[in-house]
Amino acid sequence: QVQLVESGGGLVQPGESLRLSCTSSGFTLDTRPIGWFRQAPGKEREGISCISGHDDYTYYTDPVKGRFTISRDNAKNTVYLQMDSLKAEDTAVYYCATLILCYNERYYYNKDSYWGQGTQVTVSP
Repeated sequence: QVQLVESGGGLVQPGESLRLSCTSSGFTLDTRPIGWFRQAPGKEREGISCISGHDDYTYYTDPVKGRFTISRDNAKNTVYLQMDSLKAEDTAVYYCATLILCYNERYYYNKDSYWGQGTQVTVSP
């Protein structure tokens, strides 16, 4: 079965950290551009970070720049999103997805992209 699975979400206080993981079954993530997205209640899904297929480019949107770090461990077939200095406004369901491209502050996906089921991140005092 081909799928992506996110894990690592939870409830934390403002200022704390979480590390999300994205792994796959049925295919490998290495050399695939991967993106992280999130959807807060009542809001549209937004892309927040991506990593290129050969890990030579990473991109972060302004709301998370300087606080989140995307990385990949091919030996573990996993892409991570390290989230530090979390804020209440980071509360959302976080998804990973395979992309067509992550480059030059842009990311692209299409109907053939794989998406995970999401993991809930709640930041609350």
